[in-house]
Parts: sequence; structure tokens; C-alpha cells
Amino acid sequence: MKKLTIKDIAKEFNVSISTVSKALNDSYEISAATKDKIQKYAKAKNYKPNFNALSLKNRSTKTIGIIIPTMLKYFFAQVFKGIEKTALERGYKVIACISNESYNKEVEIIEMLSNGSIDGFILSMSKETEIKQEFNHFKETIENGTPIVMFDRVAKTIECDKIITDDYNGALNTVEYLHKTGHRNIAFVSTLSNLHIGEQRFLGYKKGLENVGLPFNENLIVNILNQDYKEYESILIPLFKNNKIDSVIATGESAAIAAMKAGLKSGLEIPKNLSVIAFSNGILARHSSPKMTTISQHGEQMGEAAAQILIDKLEKKYNDTVTKVIKTDLVIRDSAKL
Repeated sequence: MKKLTIKDIAKEFNVSISTVSKALNDSYEISAATKDKIQKYAKAKNYKPNFNALSLKNRSTKTIGIIIPTMLKYFFAQVFKGIEKTALERGYKVIACISNESYNKEVEIIEMLSNGSIDGFILSMSKETEIKQEFNHFKETIENGTPIVMFDRVAKTIECDKIITDDYNGALNTVEYLHKTGHRNIAFVSTLSNLHIGEQRFLGYKKGLENVGLPFNENLIVNILNQDYKEYESILIPLFKNNKIDSVIATGESAAIAAMKAGLKSGLEIPKNLSVIAFSNGILARHSSPKMTTISQHGEQMGEAAAQILIDKLEKKYNDTVTKVIKTDLVIRDSAKL
């Protein structure tokens, strides 16, 4: 069966293609009666818009493409919530895709949606993309007139709007907090050491130690890469067996949970003689036992900011390229000594 087009609908009602397009987009320029009959006909005939033909005058689909690296982190769910909330408030729809940390999947998604399906992208690049340092698909997309706003994991060499967490000061301030509450042997556990955000958290940790006059000890650093989270605990037990540790800063909640379990198995009590603090502020932190103190990255706020910036750019409200930094906060719960 031949796919119904705007041209077919226009012929059916003896009106212009422009009139049909405006009616389907609920424009105030078209009478309520005309809009009603065209919209009902299109729905009855299961009309699906051709994005390449839609709104030819301004090429606007009022749709934003979102690409996140993984479904497994609460942080990205919070960012998506913020994007969707702001987009809907401003009359935009969203299409969400997941790269699953794959460079090829990310390229495929961008190519698929850049055919006129969306007006712009909000994305956090995949781990594989950052490791490869392959950013041509971003560059070409922007050069072809589709704006990109990057968040959290961003490509420094790509000229686009960016929303980032203040990872450096988040870690630095946490070290200072732990020192103030009596901790002197602070370990650092990272699952992100091959990413820029992981590097910034580590550098903040080192600077925090320097600020409070504590020595840097390489034996208190654990980098976990490419292991299944089920293996984290067994990797961390030697950290506690071989070193005197009174606190841990982890780059994510899964690593922090594993550190808590490894500490308990090593005879430590939380928070009596072991404090554990993690970046993010998700479901695991709220439901762990004891409930976890976290460094909140304000994912929803980050998503709202990304959507506002992209939509403002799409609506020609500004042309400058901006980088917005979202500050972190320490959310005090039960896993850290007060």
C-alpha cells in the first residue's frame, strides 16, 4: 500500500500543502474546523510525517535527539528527566537513544537522526568514542547545521555548547570534608580513570590531600577498568587487608557499595572506623545499608540547562558557544562519620 503523503491529503480536501502542514502542526493560522477534519482524516488513514518533507520552509521538527551512553546509571536517567521536562515546557518532543558505550553505535544513531528527524542533539559521548578520540561525526554534524550540546562527557576539541560537572572541586571538597571530620587515610577508587571526568576527580582528590597536608599514597589508589561490577568487591578486599584506611572516595555508587562490603569483610565498621562517599546521588545510595553519603552531580539540573541552551540556539536567541559548570554538593547520610 502506498504511503499517504501531505500532498495526498491536500488533494483530498482541495487545499494547499502548506495548509495541510499547518493543520497537522495545530497552527493558529488555520480555522478550527479545517484543522479538525484534516487531523481526523490523517489519523484515520494512519498518516506518518515524512521528516524530510515536513516544514520545508524552516526545517524545524520541534524534536530533540538525546544520546546517552548507558541505561544503567541513575545519573543519566536524571539528566534525561531534566531534558524532557524542559523540552515539553517549550513545545519540543524528544527521541532518546543509547550508544551502549559504543563508538560505532553512536555514529549510527547520529547518521540515522541527522536525516531531518531532529533539530539538534543533546549527548554524552560513549566511553569508546572518548578512548578512540574520534570526533569527526560530531564535527560533521555541526558543520551540516545541526547543533550539539554535550553534557558530562564532552569532547574538548569540538566547538559546541557544553554542560559539565565540577568534578575537580567535587573531589577536592570531599577530601577536605573527610579531613575535617578526623580522617587521615583516604583511599580513592575509580572506575573512570580512562575518561576525562575520572581524571578530574582524581586530580581533585590529589589537590585536596595537598591542601590539608596529607601525603599522597599510591597504595590507596584503585583503578577498576572493564571488570563486571560483581568483581569489584574481590578487587577491593586486598586494599583493606594491606593498608590502613579510614575512608574511601569512589567515582560511582557501584564501586562505593563494593568498598563498603569489602571494608565490612575486613573487620571495619561503617561509619565508626570507615567512611565511604560516592559521586552520583542515585537509587543505590538511598537504599544501601547504611545509606550512602554522596557527591551530588545534580543530573536533572544539568539536563534542564542542556535543553534550555539547545532550544535557545534553535530559536536564534543567541549564537555564542557556552560552557556551563554545574557545582556539586555533598549529601550527608549515614556512610560517613560526622
